[in-house]
Amino acid sequence: YKIAERYIGIKEIAGGKNHPFIQWCFSLCGYSLETADETPWCSAFLQHPFWELRLPRSQSAAARSWLRIGTPCMLIEATPDFVVAVFKRGENQPGPEVTEGAPGHVGLYAGQEGDSVIVLGGNQSNGVTLQHFPKSRLLGLRRLA
Repeated sequence: YKIAERYIGIKEIAGGKNHPFIQWCFSLCGYSLETADETPWCSAFLQHPFWELRLPRSQSAAARSWLRIGTPCMLIEATPDFVVAVFKRGENQPGPEVTEGAPGHVGLYAGQEGDSVIVLGGNQSNGVTLQHFPKSRLLGLRRLA
């Protein structure tokens, strides 16, 4: 969490240019360094802190791929450290049994407030930010260390 927190404020570059850090994160998923920063990058961003720490990571740009990594964590046990929160995106989406091919979002668990989970993540308002997501969209939490 502390490593990812250092990147709060990084944003996509509008127009034909791309943020080199976001492109490098994509390279951790096997993508080219030429990948545009407008490509959904929440999962690519998460590759970085876990790569730095040599911890398990999904090695995929698919948000739901993180549901296969680490061990399940209950919301009541979650702490802002090595816990990844995976959410479904959109209406009428499948549950956590679908780990590829369905839309999702992923970030680091940062806390709770009311009916929301606070997430530190990339591709949130086109940048690395802290944002609230409804608990009703939560597919699962995974502890990676």
